Amino acid sequence: MTNSQELRRGAGGCVCRAVRYSVHGPLRDVVACHCEQCRRITGHYLAATAVKRENFRLTTDRGLGWFQSSASVRRGFCTQCGSVLFWDNDRYPHISIAAGSLDEPTGLALVKHIFVAEKGDYYVIADGLPQVQGRAHGVVIPEG
Repeated sequence: MTNSQELRRGAGGCVCRAVRYSVHGPLRDVVACHCEQCRRITGHYLAATAVKRENFRLTTDRGLGWFQSSASVRRGFCTQCGSVLFWDNDRYPHISIAAGSLDEPTGLALVKHIFVAEKGDYYVIADGLPQVQGRAHGVVIPEG
């Protein structure tokens, strides 16, 4: 068990600070998404946590931009520095947050890889963590 169940407050944002957010509630442990869209948007893969919407608040959004990547999914980024920040599916009760955008310490751990069939051909996933061919990772946001 990681400390994610204990994390009740946190913050994060982009490199230039034109986007900042706060988290008031537990975060899900980190899942690495290797799908083609995440690879192209980040330049590698997206390592993301998630928090229930009611526990998430933007505190500075002057640089926030959204890219509608599919009918139900939009991706948040900073229009000033280019930082990748959010993955938001309007069908889900949570928002995914790029783990690297959180202020440390996070208390989180990488626990699973998803969409591994779409991973880049230039790297090997060799950390021993579970790998899933599709989206269904089963990693939940702790109650709290």
